[in-house]
Parts: sequence; C-alpha cells; structure tokens
Amino acid sequence: MTLFEDASQALAAAIERLNLSEDVIERLRHPTASVKMSLPVRMDSGHLKVFPAYRVRFNTALGPGKGGLRFHPEVDVDHVQTLAFWMTFKCALLNLPFGGAKGGVRVDPKGLSKMELERLSRAYIDAFADFIGPNRDVPAPDVYTNEMIMGWMADQYATIMRRHVPAVITGKPLALGGSRHRDKATASGAFMVIDAFMAEHDRSPEQTTVAIQGFGNAGAELATQLYDAGYKVVAVSDSKGAVCDREGLDVPALREYKTHDEANGVYDAYALRDCDDTRFERISNEELLELDVDFLIPAALENQITEENADAIRARVIFEVANGPVTTQAAQMLEERDISVLPGILVNAGGVTVSYFEWVQNRRGESWTEDEVVERLDARMRDAFERVRDAREEHGTSWRVAAYLVALKHLNEALHAQGTREYYQSEL
Repeated sequence: MTLFEDASQALAAAIERLNLSEDVIERLRHPTASVKMSLPVRMDSGHLKVFPAYRVRFNTALGPGKGGLRFHPEVDVDHVQTLAFWMTFKCALLNLPFGGAKGGVRVDPKGLSKMELERLSRAYIDAFADFIGPNRDVPAPDVYTNEMIMGWMADQYATIMRRHVPAVITGKPLALGGSRHRDKATASGAFMVIDAFMAEHDRSPEQTTVAIQGFGNAGAELATQLYDAGYKVVAVSDSKGAVCDREGLDVPALREYKTHDEANGVYDAYALRDCDDTRFERISNEELLELDVDFLIPAALENQITEENADAIRARVIFEVANGPVTTQAAQMLEERDISVLPGILVNAGGVTVSYFEWVQNRRGESWTEDEVVERLDARMRDAFERVRDAREEHGTSWRVAAYLVALKHLNEALHAQGTREYYQSEL
C-alpha cells in the first residue's frame, strides 16, 4: 500500500459519518496540480548533477496552496502528494485561508557544500517560479530545509520577478520578512495541544514520562519546552539512534551537544549516541518506540509505527508531531488497546499557523512581537483542540477520525459553495 492510499483510508472513516456530495468526495480523491521538474546543479568539483524535484497542490478550495518543501533522499511524488493531502486538512482544521500543497527534492543535502545547497535552492525556484506565488502557492521549510534556504529561495523569486515579494515564501530569516517564533512554531503548537490534553485529564507534568523520536528542529524544541515545564523526558533519538535515562534526560545539555558543530554549517554533525555522557543508555529508534511511557511523540518521518510493531507499543498516548508517523491500520490497532493517537493534522499544525501569520505580516507590511505571535498561536491551537475533542465525543470516534470530521466539514462547505451536482439538479 502506498503512503497516499494509507492516508486516504483515514479520510474514508470520516466520510462514512458525513452526508457528503459525491462531487466533494471525487474532488478529494485527486490533486489539483502536480509538477515534476529536473534541477541541473553544478557541483563544486565542476560536475553537473540533476535532481528530481516536485510540487503538488492537492486542493485549493479554501485559498492558495500552502505547504513545506523538503530535501530528502526518499522524496518521490507519492510522498509529496500525501503531504499535500495532509496539509489540505490541516489548513481546513485550523481555519486558515489556504489549501494544501507540498514540495520536495530527492537529494541527500548533508552531502552538499553550503554553496551547492544554495545553487540547488535557487534552481528549485528557477524551475517552479511560475507554479508558486503569494496568491497561488506558498512554500515553507520542512525536513532538511530551514530559514536560510527559504531566504535564498525568496531572494531568487524576487530576482526573477524583479520586485520584492516577501509573501511568496514563509519561514524566512527575520531580516527578509520572517516572523518571530516561526522556528519554534511546530513545537510550540504541539506543546499547546499537549497542555490542553493534560488539562482535560487532570494530570501534572511531573507525573508524566515522555519519549520523543526525532531530535531535529521540532523534536528538540518540543523536548526543551516539555523539560522546562517539568515533564520527565526519558528518551530522545536522531537518525543514528536513541539515548534513554529513566530518571530523566538533561535535554539542554543534549541540545548543546547536537548543535555545537554542524555539517557544512547547516545540519547537525553529531549523533546523540556518540555523546560521552555515561548517565544514559544507548538504544535503537525501534526500542524507543516500544518504551513504557505515558506520552510517545514521533517527530521524525512517516510510517514509524505500523501494523508490524503496533502490538509492541506501550505508551498511553501518542502525539504525532511528524506527518503520518502512525499508519491507519496501526492507529486502529492502538485505539483498540485504548492507546489514544492525536493526529498530526492537529498536533503539528503550529508551523503552518505561524506561516500564515508571516504571510499576513508580509502582505500588511507589519512585524508582530513574539508575544503577539505566541498569543495568536495559542488561541488557534486550543480552539482546534476543543473542536476536535467535541467532535470525538459527539461521534464516539477516535481523535484522528474526529480531526478529519472537523476539517472535512469546513472543506465540504467551501466545495459546495463552488457548486455540486445536487445544486444543479435541484429545482430553482
């Protein structure tokens, strides 16, 4: 089963509970637009390499496409289409005036020099300049892309258009029109959802153990926020392995270790398992997922918990900070064992929400304070959590299906307003 087929299964469970037009269902089966390009890039050695690149807009009923751009060796059209699908429902759930989009380049960016990385970034905009735009499709950072890369891309777009267009890309450096708190937005949004969940269950952070798979931008920042709030973060991991301490890890020390040097000045160069601290044990990523903890937070890549390992999961609650880390079948298996899975279209929506704030600031020529951004983000995340919670109670379903129900109702209204068969066949 492809990633997109699995994602569509999660939507099917929500569709069954709503009386939707066949037109709406059919529209949500297919992407609006999908483009593949080849990016020729001159390496420092003088050799030419060509990298496959993609951009997909899944549905734009609610507004321009919005979605990240990742550099990763496993990027393909199925991944990008599925990520655009999730973005469609994420934007609908948060009531953002955007449709869902996503982009990617199949490349191992850690093998590139900083100059090669810049050439690749600018080549992407050269290829897709006619496909994106502040009123058409707005990229943002994702896996292995960051504010520096977004800055290069925004600059290249301005060069092509011969005018300043900051709203074309979000997640930019502050000096180029970026928003305060954008670099922490995904983690902060997830923390706000966890905090709202905790309030519903009358539990204290000090009583709560947490394991986090993924120690990149979102995972490391969320680990820090949880640590600062008093949670016992007992395990974290990167792509090379995990570290675990049942008494609780020193998260700030681990973050300092990970970032005290960076590969090519962009990516973390050091693996957590190589840290010389003797207070914790080294375990695998697979072992981290199976730890007996209160909260498990997959914050890495897709398909980390599947029907193959779902029976071994012992966490009480899973918060999806990555996109699609738990497959549909695995989520059903976990729910049958009373393990709640709060879906990524809710939990990791902080990133796109603050990207929306950045887009608004760029278009208005404004610059909001950190406190303003955090306050607005908190209101959006808690409102979305409450609407999903209410839908879950009303329909007696899982958190994942409830989130799709809320998002689908919003999308359904927009698609109906554009015209459906029922409207045209009705008597006037």
